[in-house]
Amino acid sequence: MVSTRLPVLTIDGPAGAGKSTVARALADRLGFVYLDTGAIYRTVALAATRASVDWSDADAVAAIAHDIVQHGKLRFDRPPGGTQRVFLDGVDVSEAIRTPEVSSGASTVSAHAPVRAALLLLQRDIAAVGGVVMEGRDTGTVVFPDADIKFFMIASPEERARRRYEELKAKGMQVDMQATLDEIIERDRRDTQRATAPLRRADDAVDVETTGVPVADVIEFMARRIEQLPKR
Repeated sequence: MVSTRLPVLTIDGPAGAGKSTVARALADRLGFVYLDTGAIYRTVALAATRASVDWSDADAVAAIAHDIVQHGKLRFDRPPGGTQRVFLDGVDVSEAIRTPEVSSGASTVSAHAPVRAALLLLQRDIAAVGGVVMEGRDTGTVVFPDADIKFFMIASPEERARRRYEELKAKGMQVDMQATLDEIIERDRRDTQRATAPLRRADDAVDVETTGVPVADVIEFMARRIEQLPKR
């Protein structure tokens, strides 16, 4: 019998490369589930802050991650035509997990091997049924290395900082361009040099350069590559 499982797509790349925007649009276009793995780590970082747990305390943060998974405290919800929302213990934290502070915390907690282990099976379970667009730092190398197609998005630090700056300004936040660029560069350093599941391009990934490229063109390029996948 021929399998009818829908494909699993992974999109990795550094902070600010445009992964979330593109992943959401691809999921909409294909009718797939969108899994933002970064939002999971952000939620753990937020939960740690609210529990007065230092992000550098790997064991304590891992305990929080285990609690979230075991008790089903993390939920994604996307109303028809709406934006995906993230709920922690029944409370909408979609905006709270997008602050610069929590972004920094997510980078720190995601470097802890016990935390990644606690969340790995959750991510794999969601993706195993297929029909998923998964984005993050290591979705194609660690979380789902057997994905049907893997993309690696690229953009210069300056371009990524500009996008992040404009995004935060649009939300009414007080931000500084140079500070934003410094944050992006430091985030790259942490993500690529961490001992556990560092950010890297999968050997079989398709490179997607986004510097100066309209989002619509990026999505079209990726959609064409997906359409070329063999039917399963």
